[in-house]
Amino acid sequence: MGQTIILVAIILTVVMNAQSTFVVGDAAERKVYVVYLGEKEHDDPASVTEYHHQMLWSLLGSKESVHDSIVYSYRHGFSGFAAKLTESQAQQLSELPEVVHVIPNTLYELTTTRTWDYLGLSPGTSKSLVHKADMGRKIIVGVIDTGVWPESEMYNDKGYGPIPSRWKGSCESGELFNGSIHCNKKLIGAKYFVDGLVAEIGDFDRAENAEYASPRDFNGHGTHVSSTIGGSFLPGVSYLGLGRGTVKGGAPGVRLAIYKACWLQSGSCSGADVLKAIDEAIHDGVDVLSLSLGSKVPLYSETDVRELTSVGAFHAVAKGIPVVAAAGNDGPSAQTISNVAPWILTVAATTLDRSFPTAITLGNNITILGQAIFAGPELGYSDLTYPQSGDCQKLSANPNNTMEGKVVLCFTRETSVTPAVDAIIAVRNAGGLGVIIARNPTHLLLPSRNFPSVAVDFELGTDILFYIRSTRSPIVKIGASRTLVARPVATKVATFSSRGPSSISPAILKPDIAAPGVNILAATSLNDSFSVNGFSMKSGTSMATPVVSGIVVLLKSLHPHWSPSAIKSAIVTTAWKTDPSGEPIFADGSSRKLADPFDYGGGLVNPERAAKPGLVYDMATHDYVLYLCAADYSDMSISRVLGKATVCPTPKPSVLDLNLPSITIPNLRDEVTLTRTVTNVGPLNSVYKVVINPPTGVNVGVTPTTFVFNSTATKLSFTVRVTTTHRVNTGYFFGSLTWSDNMHNVAIPLSVRTQILPRYYDEN
Repeated sequence: MGQTIILVAIILTVVMNAQSTFVVGDAAERKVYVVYLGEKEHDDPASVTEYHHQMLWSLLGSKESVHDSIVYSYRHGFSGFAAKLTESQAQQLSELPEVVHVIPNTLYELTTTRTWDYLGLSPGTSKSLVHKADMGRKIIVGVIDTGVWPESEMYNDKGYGPIPSRWKGSCESGELFNGSIHCNKKLIGAKYFVDGLVAEIGDFDRAENAEYASPRDFNGHGTHVSSTIGGSFLPGVSYLGLGRGTVKGGAPGVRLAIYKACWLQSGSCSGADVLKAIDEAIHDGVDVLSLSLGSKVPLYSETDVRELTSVGAFHAVAKGIPVVAAAGNDGPSAQTISNVAPWILTVAATTLDRSFPTAITLGNNITILGQAIFAGPELGYSDLTYPQSGDCQKLSANPNNTMEGKVVLCFTRETSVTPAVDAIIAVRNAGGLGVIIARNPTHLLLPSRNFPSVAVDFELGTDILFYIRSTRSPIVKIGASRTLVARPVATKVATFSSRGPSSISPAILKPDIAAPGVNILAATSLNDSFSVNGFSMKSGTSMATPVVSGIVVLLKSLHPHWSPSAIKSAIVTTAWKTDPSGEPIFADGSSRKLADPFDYGGGLVNPERAAKPGLVYDMATHDYVLYLCAADYSDMSISRVLGKATVCPTPKPSVLDLNLPSITIPNLRDEVTLTRTVTNVGPLNSVYKVVINPPTGVNVGVTPTTFVFNSTATKLSFTVRVTTTHRVNTGYFFGSLTWSDNMHNVAIPLSVRTQILPRYYDEN
């Protein structure tokens, strides 16, 4: 899946007719378009829908045609509709003055026992964040994903009180899902949205594509995500005997509302369906939204309504709902980050301080520790071979008798899971006993019970190869995997985690934060091919996102009046720059390097410190409007989004002045001056002094250098003057700017690139 690496994505060609009664007629001529009208002009949803129908009726000429065409009416958080239209009909609608944009539908990809202890988030004491936030009991989190497997014990509602009276949502029944039975005081909402996908590509053959026409989760992705956010305590859980402990969500008392908008084992999500899910979630009364999905480069502008998730998130954030989303799984290449809008909290993935070493003992008594999720039993000494075609993806080209009854060594330069899958299939089909895969670090391990698939790096793989070539009868023994926790296991940004800078707005630092997203143990669907007793280990930024969503739930519980930007600031400015033990965080890729803000944003999320940040960089809708102006969004379009007349100021504001908890300057030539404002959320009478760690070759000056907060001075501004000593175009150099009162260290990352010659692509 896109944002989840454990599954291999396939091209989606067919879709189940779940909710839709749409009859596919002139499918060759009509496609799904989203007609975006901005802020709704009526509070009555029925009036909004009637307005949409009238607009279509004036174009199509009859109520029957309107009914046949319309897919969704967006009527809660904003106004618009999805409909099947010809290209000329879409063009006619786009010319109406009340229409902001008419855009084609978009498909998005879906991008444990140790996680919370590793992050220091334990409910053990009365001083812990989990305890003080009452485990998130007052908060409702909306999860837009592939649905839920409601029978999992992680959704039990023991000890829960009544559902909050403010909740307006519901549990929809459907195939193998009874809303009155499967929902409870914890799982309080469950809806599904497939009309956009069905209208886009037609019905699909249920015989070839297993799915449920209901909120029930088929492949387990959504179940894994929601149970990571708020699963109930469940002791004694392991995966193939590994990672044993008490499994729980970050906010185990939270209420969960599930919005199934992603379908089939490929994990594709229609933009029209996702937008409808966001619209419904806003109406239903969720407090936090979690989206483990995203798109790939090239991206639409974050202010472009063709980026449907970004637009829906804007309306959610404007209503005080934080939106947490995945960075994507296209790393380690630069500029691959998705979900780049500044109002979204974008999450990268790291490893835990946990690994699964697997002993490879060669015939010369040298033991190498690879990585695997291999339950055993141990494979005793067996023949070891490196076939003529040693490429992991070409093992099937070898004669079967060269691999039969042997353990096979192969090499691959690919970072995806595909070579491992190909190697396992080829060796198994040839009657082989196991495979050792030499590769760059990918953090993608395929679990197995009886067939070892062990990963090593190129250096260790070469050691094994030299051993094979040194003897006539090479042999190897492979032990069952073991669980190793804490030192000497290091924390790293995962190879697959998408990296910044943003390809469309490089002055907006992305990702914002990093969290564990490798081999996360959580609940899953029983249909999941990797399910063991209803649990699985999955990897991806999809798995890191719900970790941060759970923390956002706790912060929202503790500070219910904080804005989404204040919560983001608290998380970014208090993050670890090292792992919790104080060791440096590296970033895996073609070569391992120290992590920088384009790998992990502010750093590794630190939940306990985020609860008491001292100062926050706060923003309101008005600040995002100024950002839209800086991004050259037209006055008319901004007015439609806001539902009121808006004129951008002259001169145009600078994107560098957006009050983010970061400073990113992508095109510094001589000097630039920018402004930030901090709000005191700590002790009333506080004195903060600035500490500057400038990027290499860059001078940074801050005015003033001291802040004195009191009952009347709770919000203060400062200017930052940045100059460069470089005389050539450079890459990015990194530093930090910290406000400290000796109790709180409010740190923001500085990322600066000198560009003497602007808009220049340097390939030399």
